[in-house]
Amino acid sequence: MKHTRETQMQAFGRLLDILDELRQKCPWDKIQTNETLRPLTIEETYELSEAILHQNYPEICKELGDLLMHIVFYSCIGSEQSRFDIQDVCEQVNQKLIYRHPHIFGDVEVSSAKEVEQNWEKLKLKEKDGNRSVLSGVPESLPSMIKAFRMQDKARGVGFDWDKKEQVWDKVQEEYTELMTEIESMDNDKMEDEFGDLFFSLINAARLYNINPDNALERTNAKFKKRFNYLEEKTLKQGRSLKSMTLVEMDEIWNQSKKDE
Repeated sequence: MKHTRETQMQAFGRLLDILDELRQKCPWDKIQTNETLRPLTIEETYELSEAILHQNYPEICKELGDLLMHIVFYSCIGSEQSRFDIQDVCEQVNQKLIYRHPHIFGDVEVSSAKEVEQNWEKLKLKEKDGNRSVLSGVPESLPSMIKAFRMQDKARGVGFDWDKKEQVWDKVQEEYTELMTEIESMDNDKMEDEFGDLFFSLINAARLYNINPDNALERTNAKFKKRFNYLEEKTLKQGRSLKSMTLVEMDEIWNQSKKDE
């Protein structure tokens, strides 16, 4: 279903009016601050991520609405403090999009999406109030895997990358060998350090082969959960507990779950 720009703007205006009224009249909404909303916003973002992973479009629509509500809520608080309002938020992102797309709104020519990304990173560094460092735009609070992927991607945007993607496997092998060396000495601190290096190199490999490592791991998480639940259910139906079974017996049921997928 496609709505007109007029009805879209009406719906957005209605949301602004509702938030204003809630802020004035609802006991809960009245006392919210940026700090109290922050953990809720993070939760909503993860719920949206889960809906996207499951390609559940009604849920994606719902979670986008929740996130949009949070954006309007923060803007409402900003307006009360005479710092900014929703118009400032929109105008700022409008200006950013126009500035960072000179191949659309200017006379710059590009031949590929890769060039667009490279120009984007260069323009960010030139912005007066932008990120002076290539990696400074990666939030410290991001989950480690996503942070690694984003840092690698940003470094690629300024040309710091392998000449050929196949070269990354030599790095993976190098980090694996170094980890095995530290495992032999059983130095926990050094093992953790090398494990991190191996993870980082594998994430880099995923990026080079256009694989989202977070999505890949989440698929495996879901697969493991499904198979383990199958194992648990089969065991209970046999009147047994997992603790009383041997690994060979559990593997037999586990392999059956793979066949039934």
